[in-house]
Amino acid sequence: MRPDDQYSEKQMQLETEKLRQKVSSLSSEDKRQVYEKGLQLQTQQSEAQDASCLPALKVSDIEPSMPCTELAVALAAGNVALQSCGQPTNGVTYVRAFCSLPALPAALRPYVPLFCSVLTKLGCGILDYRQQAQQIELKTGGIAVTPQVLPDSSHLDTYEQGVLFSSFCLERNLQDMMHLWGEIFNSPRFEEEQHFRVLVKMAAQELANGVPDSGHLYASIRANKTLTPAGDLQETFSGMEQVRLMKSIAEMADVKPVLSQLLLIKDHMLDRENMRCAVNAAPGQLSWVQQVVGDFLAGLGQRTRERKPEHPHVVEKPVPNGPGDSACLSGSHITRKLITAPTFKPYPMKTHLVLPFPVSYVGDCVRTAPYTHPDHASLRILARLMTAKFLHTQIREKGGAYGGGAKLSHSGVFTFYSYRDPRPAETLQAFAEAADWAQAGRFSQQDVDEAKLAVFSVVDAPVAPSDKGLDHFLYGLTDEMGQAQREQLFAVHRGVLIDVAHRYLSDGRSAHSLALLGPENARTTSDPSWVIQ
Repeated sequence: MRPDDQYSEKQMQLETEKLRQKVSSLSSEDKRQVYEKGLQLQTQQSEAQDASCLPALKVSDIEPSMPCTELAVALAAGNVALQSCGQPTNGVTYVRAFCSLPALPAALRPYVPLFCSVLTKLGCGILDYRQQAQQIELKTGGIAVTPQVLPDSSHLDTYEQGVLFSSFCLERNLQDMMHLWGEIFNSPRFEEEQHFRVLVKMAAQELANGVPDSGHLYASIRANKTLTPAGDLQETFSGMEQVRLMKSIAEMADVKPVLSQLLLIKDHMLDRENMRCAVNAAPGQLSWVQQVVGDFLAGLGQRTRERKPEHPHVVEKPVPNGPGDSACLSGSHITRKLITAPTFKPYPMKTHLVLPFPVSYVGDCVRTAPYTHPDHASLRILARLMTAKFLHTQIREKGGAYGGGAKLSHSGVFTFYSYRDPRPAETLQAFAEAADWAQAGRFSQQDVDEAKLAVFSVVDAPVAPSDKGLDHFLYGLTDEMGQAQREQLFAVHRGVLIDVAHRYLSDGRSAHSLALLGPENARTTSDPSWVIQ
């Protein structure tokens, strides 16, 4: 097979010619009928549907309080917080470690995802990469290493950066799995240059292939880049910047400079200084699991001198043990090392990333309110309401895109998006009209209740035993915070939604940025406010 760089143009020409032939074969009467059917469809799409005949839940059917998750936090190996959660895991033990990176130099940040990708694939200790892969397959369910940008629950300009290690195994293999962890932390190998080159090319190709499937996420990440410090780092870790960086590394003739950057990251990360751990296991096995993980931590290196944070504004924030958590959370605190950006100023930006796709992906982000702010719950319901009652009709049914809507992230960024969109200019107009629709209150209390049910279906979705307590471990969210937001969700009504729509979605009230991924576009080309890349 040979690739054809004009494949898309030829397909478009064939479709245009086919359409021309079809139209030319129509009589005047045929054209009139097609036009009238189009008008009928447009009218039908604009009509309100009668949903009263369908069986439905009521908001009063939802449990008023959330169940409590029993957690215990203890200090292991001196000063490492170890969170334990007893769960019916059916003989499987889940172990996670988060390495916070407050002192990581800005120049090394772009290479963190690559470091995570190759760390468990280049060998460790006396094992080469083949033997390491075999041991991981034999003794574990896999070892995942992922870069993380964790927002603060109460401040938009504060976040935690780091890397999450996670794996699981049968109880009988726990010591072998933690021995593997110890070898990866203490003796990772970066000598296999040829294999590293193969891994880089595979990772770059995988990222490039994933853009068409996740284009709306890439557009949203790029739009969020200028709104919060965490958004800027997210673009570096998992946005189009990372896709392009990996492509450039894959094309390098000499990868030694890149390997030297990874060794510098290793020096910042693979010790217990800024680490916290979490285990989920059967209650009867917890004490033994804690001992094995404690032995792993005791075997890790520890820095002999304090490293000065790269960022001047690093604060230690203990996760609170509030009065509402006293029955569920016992022991020590988990402490998060947060980076603050007191001088950060959000600014609007419009970016068009020109890519050879037949359709576009649109992201429009608005800076709103953090998780613990009372408006966060209202905006969450507003996003669901706008998606179901306005945006779906305008973007998918009338606009022909595969999907579209609005969502609110945990970090407090309100995002409009569209997926595989043939009419991006009209979609941008629909986003503006959606804000006007919400501000004018063109929805009923019944619509609000339906949106609440949809939001609670996510809030109350079953959590796997392996993931219980994960929000507390990563984000510092306590059951008390979750219950407070639950009560705020229940209290939302039509007037509140109109109010937050005015305060956050009106022109000029909150910083917002746009990003478009896809083919060349006449609107962005002719508008000097758009940056074309």
